[in-house]
Amino acid sequence: MRVSIHKHISNPEHFKQQLLSWSQQFREVIFLDSNSYPQEYSSFDCVLAVDAFTSLKTDFHNAFDDLKQYQQTTKDWLFGYLSYDLKNDIEQVSSSNFDGLDFPDLFFFQPKKIISLKGNELEMQYLLLCDDEVEDDFEEIVQSENYSFITLNEVGTAGEVQQRISKDLYVEKVSKMLDHIHKGDMYEANFCMEFYAENAVINPLEKFQKLNKISKAPFSVFFKNHKHFLLSASPERYLKRVGETLISQPIKGTSKRFLDPIEDEKSKQFLESDSKERAENIMITDLVRNDLSHTAQKGSVKVVELCRIYSFLQVHQMISTITSKLDPQYSPIDVLRTTFPMGSMTGAPKISVMKIIENLEETKRGLYSGSVGYFTPDGDFDFNVVIRSILYNQENKYVSFSVGSAITAQSIPENEYEECLLKAKAMHEVLQ
Repeated sequence: MRVSIHKHISNPEHFKQQLLSWSQQFREVIFLDSNSYPQEYSSFDCVLAVDAFTSLKTDFHNAFDDLKQYQQTTKDWLFGYLSYDLKNDIEQVSSSNFDGLDFPDLFFFQPKKIISLKGNELEMQYLLLCDDEVEDDFEEIVQSENYSFITLNEVGTAGEVQQRISKDLYVEKVSKMLDHIHKGDMYEANFCMEFYAENAVINPLEKFQKLNKISKAPFSVFFKNHKHFLLSASPERYLKRVGETLISQPIKGTSKRFLDPIEDEKSKQFLESDSKERAENIMITDLVRNDLSHTAQKGSVKVVELCRIYSFLQVHQMISTITSKLDPQYSPIDVLRTTFPMGSMTGAPKISVMKIIENLEETKRGLYSGSVGYFTPDGDFDFNVVIRSILYNQENKYVSFSVGSAITAQSIPENEYEECLLKAKAMHEVLQ
């Protein structure tokens, strides 16, 4: 049971920063920020969950069954992540590439304290065991300034950011993927590469604030589990459930932003009419339709938007929106199990692609191209796609970010490489 207290906040933007600073004292933190991005399916402007009362941490073996049991037993708010390598729990696939980050495959926690903001309205939902702390916490948040709870005040060094795959090797690997496409092994694949730094000492909160400021993405996340951090400026929703409605919004198709409005509009129009980008998006939309059909009421899967262009601070993106009505015989976890990993981060057909990219990529994806989100007590949920994100293991002093692009029959390896560099720009800038 939770106690719910409502407050009126006169300056929500400033309050958000105070909230984030205050949260740093806790071992477990998830802060989800929609950055006031105009979107149809938003539940909060931001939500913060801190301090685990219970938690679930596991590798991929039986991970979805464990999560199902945890979710059905607690019947409470749960916040956490699904890493890409949970694919090994669903299909006959494996992950044997290098992993410098060493995060658990799955982590969820039941927070003692949840604070959410919608417009000027603040809601604080505390478990009964700590509901006497609401007013003190509120005072502490309001009085906290951006630096007071930061534990890492020394000037950090991100170390030299290196590329795991050189340009020549990237071109060679993409050429191999094109061979697979021409042989009919697959139609499209998301191929990713890692940038990393060793002996990195960074201030995660400061880096998140920088990344969030230059991206203002609708699915931004600051995540902390003791020494593991995710700083995400994701523009992409994986899957949301509201009652019987499921909403998926895959992104496929990227173009540059320009300061000159005419150039910028040109770039947007070019993306909208680019046959390669449209083909990529339509293939993945089709895959998502198929994934959703496994748990849908008959005839309820619909494409609500196809190849619509959305603009973000760093890039223009092509996004489609697919909805379905959930068949009541399926649980929330069944929906995740039958749609994970998301099609935009794998390709089509999914299983064949996952095997091919595992062979060609150099790094275990881990939480990158996985998903962060939450369950409500009645089984609704909302999850993002972990892209445009920095991952940090404070203990190993290892910092990493990955980027990818969709390879199709029309791909030119050098152009795909340039698209990866475009996507890497914001993270590079933050770590410099």
